[in-house]
Amino acid sequence: MERISYSELPKGAYAALAGIQGFVDHSGLDHSLVHLIKLRVSYINSCAYCIDMHYKDAIVAGEDAKRLYSLPAWRETPYYTPQEQAVLEFAEELTYLPANKNADNIHDELNKYYSKDEIGKITMAVIAINMWNRFVRSNGPKPGVYQPGDHK
Repeated sequence: MERISYSELPKGAYAALAGIQGFVDHSGLDHSLVHLIKLRVSYINSCAYCIDMHYKDAIVAGEDAKRLYSLPAWRETPYYTPQEQAVLEFAEELTYLPANKNADNIHDELNKYYSKDEIGKITMAVIAINMWNRFVRSNGPKPGVYQPGDHK
């Protein structure tokens, strides 16, 4: 049940969120990697609307379904590159931040594959999806009705 419609949001709220997303969308990060980040973090945050949306968008973009539905168990599958595994680990660390006991080493694995600039962009992608998950969980749009391209 939708609790707050987009038309009821405070003026400028959606535009502020969309600005952060725009940065991520135009950051030059591989779109497949961003899809994995969005879906993995949405699984962690139990955001049904976002899971539905990002799964559908990733499929339309050509992602393999088994890589998407296997994300909660990514450590136990051979479907992800070492670079993707490093990003998934990082995304989990940032999402589960209070439980993060190894903050000093959070970039160790990423540094093997990505520049500081790229890590900054990956960080923004993780921040953005966590932001959207919380926004959507508060507003309560109905899961399952999203069609790819609805939010363009």
